[in-house]
Amino acid sequence: MNVLITGGAGYIGSELTKYLLDDGHEVVAYDNLMYDPTSLLRYTSHENFSFVKADVRNRDILSQHLKNADVILPLAALVGFPLCRDNPRDAKEINYEINQWIADNKSKDQRVIYPCTNSGYGTGADGICTEESPLNPISLYGVTKVDAETAYRETENCVTFRLATVYGPSSRMRTDLLVNNFVLKTLREKILVLYECEFMRNYVHIHDVCSAFKFVIDNWDNCKNETYNVGNDALNMNKLQLAQKISEHLPLEIIKAEFTKDLDKRDYVVSSQKIYDKGYECRHDLDIGIKQLIKAYDIIESPWYANY
Repeated sequence: MNVLITGGAGYIGSELTKYLLDDGHEVVAYDNLMYDPTSLLRYTSHENFSFVKADVRNRDILSQHLKNADVILPLAALVGFPLCRDNPRDAKEINYEINQWIADNKSKDQRVIYPCTNSGYGTGADGICTEESPLNPISLYGVTKVDAETAYRETENCVTFRLATVYGPSSRMRTDLLVNNFVLKTLREKILVLYECEFMRNYVHIHDVCSAFKFVIDNWDNCKNETYNVGNDALNMNKLQLAQKISEHLPLEIIKAEFTKDLDKRDYVVSSQKIYDKGYECRHDLDIGIKQLIKAYDIIESPWYANY
């Protein structure tokens, strides 16, 4: 199948491309190269790979490639609370408005898998968040992603994911994601200062995210027209538990800041049982990811790889 990935050079897109090419798909990676211009270089020798350098908001260029796609993966986004806070107009245009346009202009036969975020749950609900739980985004990032999810859910032939906090190395690395950031700080400073360390979050390895896209494409008729949380249910952890896990691999002093508040108020426990029941499974645990990150940070530098 012909697969169009907007944001194809990004943290997830640059890894997902390999999964799709290995499965025999033709992949068009569409990206303005806002960050790393080299993340897709390894695919240039693959005959089924092509690249389009353009802003996703350029509807004339996007429409040329949209019409040829069997599967559309709209990954292009301004990701994270700080980046959206500092660029509110761009966040609304890229995260919501262009996705509404794609939803309105795709054909009924074209398949879409849209990655929303657990951030839509905000401060969480009582108990465990499932796909039926109310959404309560508390940042512009969360609001724009939830609005885009709503647009896609009103179309035919669409699956939406609510991704847990992703971790692990990527060709377009991100050091601002919580696990990635904690491991980097531990390596550099050997100290982690935790604010509101009881806040819960769910995590998922980047390769398990790529596998979720592949799984749904391969099992479309069994998965279509649904929303799925995508995370590792064994990795619902608070920040203190995450720091303690990292301390099993690296020397680390953990300091709990008792009187300082965290600007990021997300706090939730999430279940991905719905997609597990379809046959999907996470294969990467946190120990594997931490070991991979330690090796990756021997190679790369921060802050070039952060989304701010």
